[in-house]
Amino acid sequence: MENSNHPTIANGKICYIEIPAIDVFLSAGFYKKIFGWQIRERSNGQIAFDDTINEVSGTWVVGRSPTTEPGLLIYIMVDSVTSTVKAIIANGGKIVQPLGADAREMTARFSDPAGNIFGLYQEPGED
Repeated sequence: MENSNHPTIANGKICYIEIPAIDVFLSAGFYKKIFGWQIRERSNGQIAFDDTINEVSGTWVVGRSPTTEPGLLIYIMVDSVTSTVKAIIANGGKIVQPLGADAREMTARFSDPAGNIFGLYQEPGED
């Protein structure tokens, strides 16, 4: 379901994420390769992203500690957790919770090049 227009505007919608980074270009490249996020440079030179359906945007922030322990945990929807896990490993990420640890759900958790932990989620019946 691709949204080529503008993001949905709604009270309570999560719309923007700041992700800690050690190297903004390394992190941006990682998320572009793995998830297909659109990377753009703002007029102030800051590197930003838009997700694949143009509903969530954000940026990478240096000088902020990565989220290396699950607390608030954001899951990224993928077509295939299995394929995404392979791509994460091949591109410098690490798997911190393998597929199958959350019984009955198709999930895994990974850490990105800066050490931030995110979850992966696959809709049932996909893959």
